[in-house]
Order: sequence, then structure tokens, then C-alpha cells
Amino acid sequence: MYYERVFRALEEKGVRYAVAGGVALVLHGVVRFTADLDLLVDLERKNLERFLRAMQELGFRPRNPVDVADLLDPAKRREWKRDKSMQVFSFVDPAQPMSLIDVFLEEPMPFPEISAGIVRMSAKGTTIPVVSVEHLKTLKRLAARPQDLADIEAIESLEQERP
Repeated sequence: MYYERVFRALEEKGVRYAVAGGVALVLHGVVRFTADLDLLVDLERKNLERFLRAMQELGFRPRNPVDVADLLDPAKRREWKRDKSMQVFSFVDPAQPMSLIDVFLEEPMPFPEISAGIVRMSAKGTTIPVVSVEHLKTLKRLAARPQDLADIEAIESLEQERP
């Protein structure tokens, strides 16, 4: 999986982020298929610059024909959200088109709040910051799509099974 390369690169660059979405569900123990990697990245400019360097070095490119540097501009992110109904900025690896990374254009919750609840998991010598179960449920409630509501049910079912 490409996830390992991404986690390692972000850790090496010191990027402040948290895994969300389907991968976070899986890491918390919910059995669910997912292909893309959803990331909540601290949108502070220097942090975003480190993130973009990591994406470039890994070979990821914007999925849409836009200048990746525009992601650094808060006004441009608001414009994309307002005019194009974009919720995330997608990166794809042209060498492996199924390798997709989605980055939230706006922090659905303040990043310091998310950061305070991060669960740090380890795999193959890499630390993976994952949103907490409570924050994951909040994010799913905010999105409120049918799959998100099903995900909340799966999380709560898993919580009831655990002692």
C-alpha cells in the first residue's frame, strides 16, 4: 500500500496532520473497504509547505488541473469551496492512479482540538497520527452522507463490543 510511503514522508518532514476517513476507521478496528487516504492537515502555511514538498517528492500531483501552490492561499481554498463545491484537494500518483490522497480545504474543527485527541499508532517503525474515535464520529456527523452515517453505526457497534 502507498499509505506507508506517505506516512513515512510526512513524519520525516515534520508535517502536522491526522488520518481521517475510511483509513482511520480501519485503524480503529472497523472493517471497511477504502481506497483513498483522507488527511486533516494543519493549514498553517509553513506546515502546508512541508506537506506539499512531501507530496512532490513522492510523485503525487493534483488530480485537477490546478497549480498546487494555490493550496497555500486561504482565499483560493475558500473560492474552490464556494465556487466549485470542493471539500477536499485531491492528489494522485500518476504512476499508480488508484493512489489517491484527499486533504480537507478547511479544518472542520480547529486543528489544535483535533491534535489534542490524536491517537498515535505505529506500523513498521512509522508513527501514524489518527483522529480519535470521538472526533471521527464528529467528522462523520458533519459530512452526514449515507456512508458516513453507516460508519457512525459501525463505530458505535464496535464500541459496544469492547469492554
